[in-house]
Amino acid sequence: MTAAPTEGVPLPLDLAARSRRSPTVLRILLGTQLRRLRESRHIRLEEAGQAIRASHSKISRMELGRVGFRRRDVADLLTLYGVTDESEREALLSLVAQANAHGWWHKYDDVLPSWFEAYVGLEQAASAIRCYEVQFVPGLLQAPEYAEAVVRLGHPDASDEEVERRVRLRMDRQEVLVRPDPPVLWAVIDEAVLRRPVGGAEVMRAQIEHLLEVITLPRVTLQIVPFSAGGHAAAGGPFSILRFAGVGLPDVVYLEQLTSAIYLEKREDIDRYLAVMERLCIQARPASETKRMLRQLMTEL
Repeated sequence: MTAAPTEGVPLPLDLAARSRRSPTVLRILLGTQLRRLRESRHIRLEEAGQAIRASHSKISRMELGRVGFRRRDVADLLTLYGVTDESEREALLSLVAQANAHGWWHKYDDVLPSWFEAYVGLEQAASAIRCYEVQFVPGLLQAPEYAEAVVRLGHPDASDEEVERRVRLRMDRQEVLVRPDPPVLWAVIDEAVLRRPVGGAEVMRAQIEHLLEVITLPRVTLQIVPFSAGGHAAAGGPFSILRFAGVGLPDVVYLEQLTSAIYLEKREDIDRYLAVMERLCIQARPASETKRMLRQLMTEL
């Protein structure tokens, strides 16, 4: 009888239940489990690639959750990794179809770049989202009028139909804040965000009214870094930190660029951004003052 090769590599049989139904997270979790199994058997990427008639780079992408899975490939890898118990095999193989499923955001494929698609999937599965913005109101907190103005700034040649699609995607993302199990959202924004008249005074007035409403949600916190704070810890620009409770994923730092994005997962990178976020929260005005500051800004428009 062959000894169980997965000792010390527990198979998380409830991955689907704990992933908040996000195919993006399921792909990452399934890929992570395959990597752990491969490493427990000391099998090189090249060997794993040969087993499924593919390159080592495909194995690497599978383990990072950046590509879809074929049930046959996963079955062949489990055989290579010595997973022979039928219940263990089926527990992982049953996730393949779920991991390959399309999230609701796929209906926006025509306006959703691939580098941002991963973020939307992670955002929908996160238990906590912390973000800092220096130029615009965070997407999850934007009013429709403001979102349209921002979209038109970034896509000046877009048709009205495309602009409407992009705004609708942003509004649909915001549903995460009012679902039965919403994530904690803690946003810190620079005062310049609210002083910059994106779309004009009326649009900014609607945006501030929207913020006054959304900060009443029990899991939403908003802080403002005033001009009087001078220079501060996040001089490098905006960023988001996503946390995933109970699904075995590390925190992820998201840095958006003009035509791409960077996802940081190394512990030292995460710790550095967490430290910056903590300093920002100290430099910002307390959340208890946010409502007063917003109302004051409203009178100045």
